[in-house]
Amino acid sequence: MHRTLPLIAVNGIIDAQVSPLDRGFNYGDGVFETCKMTNAKISLWKFHSERLLNSCKKLNIPVDLNVIEVQLAKLVLAADKVDVNSAIIKIIVTRGQGGRGYGISNVSNPTIVIGIFPAAQYPDFYFSEGVNVRLCNQRLSCNKNLAGLKHLNRLEQILARSEWQDENIAEGIVLDVNDNVIEAVFSNIFLIKGGELFTPDLSEAGVAGVMRRFIIEIVAPEARVDIYIKKCALKDLINADEVFLCNSNYGIWPVKKIIADKVHEFNASFITYKLQNVLNQSLYELSLSKPFV
Repeated sequence: MHRTLPLIAVNGIIDAQVSPLDRGFNYGDGVFETCKMTNAKISLWKFHSERLLNSCKKLNIPVDLNVIEVQLAKLVLAADKVDVNSAIIKIIVTRGQGGRGYGISNVSNPTIVIGIFPAAQYPDFYFSEGVNVRLCNQRLSCNKNLAGLKHLNRLEQILARSEWQDENIAEGIVLDVNDNVIEAVFSNIFLIKGGELFTPDLSEAGVAGVMRRFIIEIVAPEARVDIYIKKCALKDLINADEVFLCNSNYGIWPVKKIIADKVHEFNASFITYKLQNVLNQSLYELSLSKPFV
């Protein structure tokens, strides 16, 4: 029998519960991926799965990608076909159940939680006209061992997102404790200056997003736009010619306004829209995606 969304499975068992002894629940000891599913196919699955495995390896969490894919396919089959035509997949891998304390010697099997959720809906003008964003007061801590990972400790992002309730603001820009521009709350950020594309260095803080990687490795070269990864100060951001955000679930949003000490306005033009068009038409994305039915 097909079931409607949301649909969640724990270790392959639909509607099972996570143990209160699970280290993901107790300590945020784990990682996650949030993926876009269209017609039962996960976009950029190759990049998502590589980041998931690399993150687990860095945290010393043993995980088998084949197990995840089998559980995911089973869950997709249990969902209504209409739902998986457009959905969000969230995959959580924790270290598993363990006793009290930080030691991991008594933990053996990871916990795998997979959920299928309705796709997020965004206004069309976010993609065409752009979005309003604000500069957050919350700062990101620096830790080279955790930088780039999409680990379960998201308190900084929660505090940053709690800073505004205005529905006219789509995102918030977050700096690190050294005042470097790092990312947005749930997006990565790119700047365009003098015809060149820049994105912040994430070697000390932030999440290295899948769409960010896709733009760096495939979209920008295909569009013949030079791209550089560097430390970006706030002045670089507000003096940019164009600014855009990216995320694997929505693609590219031009930024039209940043609200900081004062309002800074931008006009998305040739390069942002060119990258957006290349992204939307890219055949490479199909080769990096994978069907799950």
